Amino acid sequence: MSDHDRVDEEISRIIDELPLPGASGHALREQMRAATTGGKRFRPRLVLESFRAFATSSPVPDSLWRVAAGYEILHAAFVVHDDIIDQDTHRRGRLNVRGDLARQAQTAGEDEAASTRIGDAGALLVGDLLLYAASRTILTADAEAPVRARLAAHLDAALAVSAAGEWEDATRAGADRDAALGMTANKTAVYSFTAPLCAGAALASADEDAEQTLRAVAHELGVAFQLADDLIGAFGTDAQAGRESGADLREGKRTPLVALAQESAEWPDVEGALALANTGPVAVRRAQRMLERSGARDRTVVLLRGHLERARSQAAELPVGIVMLVEDVASEIEGRVP
Repeated sequence: MSDHDRVDEEISRIIDELPLPGASGHALREQMRAATTGGKRFRPRLVLESFRAFATSSPVPDSLWRVAAGYEILHAAFVVHDDIIDQDTHRRGRLNVRGDLARQAQTAGEDEAASTRIGDAGALLVGDLLLYAASRTILTADAEAPVRARLAAHLDAALAVSAAGEWEDATRAGADRDAALGMTANKTAVYSFTAPLCAGAALASADEDAEQTLRAVAHELGVAFQLADDLIGAFGTDAQAGRESGADLREGKRTPLVALAQESAEWPDVEGALALANTGPVAVRRAQRMLERSGARDRTVVLLRGHLERARSQAAELPVGIVMLVEDVASEIEGRVP
């Protein structure tokens, strides 16, 4: 059985463990399944490969698969909640939980306002259930007490730091480059990179010095990953973004890309174009051109590559399995840049 299939099996089992009663419980469980379907299982891969790098001759415990699945479920929870925050109805080119529940309500005869409210309420509950399922799975992993304590610490950071990053994003706190990069790191680096990589290392009983270096590597990868996401959100195609092209520009997100444009002499023109980006596709294209003219797009790519080079350099101190994993992930991030 492939890693992907084994993780899928664990995700299904974890969702089935929740005592959701009656027709309402069935509906919520089906939405949980929908929210965890698809994707590359990237975060479970980091858990598994990190464990293998640090425990090359150790037997693979069943708890490894559950923790790996837990991080995929955690990602799904954050995605569902993020779609409520951003008021998005689509994800990966199809209706998300919020959009699907709103569509069902409208089909049943609710008006648009009521359907939207129902979609938001259902998505919030599904996200909460996914968050609980992920936390419960990771915190009750069958491991020695010191290992469970390390797993709990990494999960604590994943939840708390990501919440702070989402709030910074929602309140457009990234006004300058440092603030925008801090928001970028908080939103993505800890829960998508640091916590999964360190969870695998903890399950393999890696020493604290190695874990500290691993955290530094994960931070660099996480920032680079989010910078690629920001470029996709501004310049990516519908297929790359999984939603309409230029969504970040229409929503007025203060990403590092925009912060870099703010440092340029062209900022007044960029700012004017961004202010109109929510008016339609023509305005989005103009905002894209202004960002490119300011040099912000190229500078963001340079910044991204600098983070990846630091990740590669720092990984050289770690087991060869981590070096290979970092190289693979760095190449994948570079390949995502539109």
